[in-house]
Amino acid sequence: MARTWLHLTSSFLIVCCVIGFLISTVVAENHQRPPTVLPLSLSSRNHSLHRHVDNLRRRLFQSKLSGSTPNARLRLYDDLLSNGYHTARLRIGSPPQEFALIVDTGSTVTYVPCSSCSHCGNHQDSRFQPEMSSTYQPVKCNPSCNCDDEQKQCTYHRRYAEMSSSSGVLGEDLVSFGNESELMPQRAVFGCENVETGDLYNQRADGIMGLGRGRLSIMDQLVDKGVIGDSFSLCYGGMDVDGGAMVLGKIAPPPDMVFSHSDPFRSPYYNIEMKEIHVAGKRLELPDGAFDGRHGTVLDSGTTYAYFRRDAFAAFRDAILSAVHFLKRIPGPDPNYNDICFTGAGRDVSQLPKIFPQVEMVFNNGKKLLLSPENYLFRHSKASGAYCLGIFPNSESTTLLGGIVVRNTLVTYDRSNDRIGFLNTNCSELRRRVQFSGAPAPTPLVSPSKDTKMEIPSVLSPSGSPSNVLPGSFHVGFITFDMSISTTDSNLKSILKELTELISEELEVDNSQIRLLNVTSQEKDYLVRWGIFPAEPANYISNTIARSIILRLRDHRIQLPERFGNYKLMEWNAEPQRKLTSWQHRFLIMLVGSVTTLILSLSAIGIWLVHRQRQQTAYEPVGASIPERYLQPLQS
Repeated sequence: MARTWLHLTSSFLIVCCVIGFLISTVVAENHQRPPTVLPLSLSSRNHSLHRHVDNLRRRLFQSKLSGSTPNARLRLYDDLLSNGYHTARLRIGSPPQEFALIVDTGSTVTYVPCSSCSHCGNHQDSRFQPEMSSTYQPVKCNPSCNCDDEQKQCTYHRRYAEMSSSSGVLGEDLVSFGNESELMPQRAVFGCENVETGDLYNQRADGIMGLGRGRLSIMDQLVDKGVIGDSFSLCYGGMDVDGGAMVLGKIAPPPDMVFSHSDPFRSPYYNIEMKEIHVAGKRLELPDGAFDGRHGTVLDSGTTYAYFRRDAFAAFRDAILSAVHFLKRIPGPDPNYNDICFTGAGRDVSQLPKIFPQVEMVFNNGKKLLLSPENYLFRHSKASGAYCLGIFPNSESTTLLGGIVVRNTLVTYDRSNDRIGFLNTNCSELRRRVQFSGAPAPTPLVSPSKDTKMEIPSVLSPSGSPSNVLPGSFHVGFITFDMSISTTDSNLKSILKELTELISEELEVDNSQIRLLNVTSQEKDYLVRWGIFPAEPANYISNTIARSIILRLRDHRIQLPERFGNYKLMEWNAEPQRKLTSWQHRFLIMLVGSVTTLILSLSAIGIWLVHRQRQQTAYEPVGASIPERYLQPLQS
């Protein structure tokens, strides 16, 4: 009996192994995993009368719009202090060409380097190629613009206070705002840059996204089309946190948001009415109008730090020095500047409010905006636990508030109501909400008369990959990429967990779509393989999202904080969605049926054997009496 059960068990195990091998073979076929700028100085005339007429016309038009106007939601990238700016990713043309543009409320034109540029630096992305866009049109010379030497095309020219400049021609094309945006791609006029000088030539960003007041501003163009409300919002990440979020269009102001009046006729820049400043609860002793100079108090997202009138700066500096007299003064990170720096505060940013004083900006209407230490300090780049004052004296009477003042602050430029609102908030959390809002990816509006297939050309393909990565009905099943990391942090598990979150943000996918596939190490050098999979319940990654991911991997646009040490993207690979063939479907059906039949048969045999065994005569115990019929003698 034991041998019978041994044979049955062995047979069953063999059948299970064969079935497991066949199933794994089929599954394997379907899931292979291969290895200090200052505000823009306007060069064109921008009279207050023109602004007044434009403002009245725009308000009349906006009053007729419904409340369901969509917004353009965009993530912000780069670190304010390391780069000096934040950028947004904008796509121009058909098929779209992507650019990293500095978010600048002090600029009135959006521009990118043109393929014909005679003097442009090496930036983050390739130059715009008008000839590659089926929807591009040059803006022809007309009485309302400056024209080129041949009097054929409109031109632009912008100068900045730090002596950089940009000039080129004006063109019109489709502008799209990313996968998270509700707003469909729109036609807009932008600058195709032919010459750039100064810091613009040397910066990593491709160009500038102009959000200021002016007919060429991307905001004014979208508002005039009636596709968004006359408002936009910016939210910059805090100290040591890059990026943030931006919304073009109206949002419902949070109940705790404080507003200041903004006068569009006083200045071409966005200004607020700041009356006074309090440090550690005490008002700075300044004459009336100290913050009401030439342009008033100006908000400029394209400026890194803040600049006060000289007497206001001296009073603010002295108040801070008095409050932190127990901290040691040290030289700044750049010997060319006389920065005011302190050491001994520790590296934990969350503890800074216990050491540095609270600062309040008071508006003319009596409302107050609280500034935490990260809103007026920046981290010393060469001394651990040291910080420097991010407020500097201005040679002019204008008070200028750059990005540092509004870190972790939602700022709403409510242009339709001539006011600007402020709300202290966690901009990193807001950025995540913007990223995963669930908005459908907009479909580019293209001319039906031309070839508009959005295919990635062969130059984008990694070695060993098909040259045409997204042809026709090609569906991406998953994407893999390798990353080399050199770090001194021994807690690899914690690093990889944080990396997963950061990579998902950089590639604009959900955390659940990023999976760690493999890790190999040699001392402190690691080679990590990541996989990007479809979001549930989809079984493939859409071409639009896959294309965006591939472009960012190709151009090494995953940007991680410096604390991760040295890192580099090695190679990527896009695998198509695998589908079972008809014979594989039939084979699996037959296989499942055979397994079910086999299991039922073995169960029935086992039950029958147990039942039969129980029916047999039991063994007699030792010493029992033997019936006489078994004791008859043998016959001779």
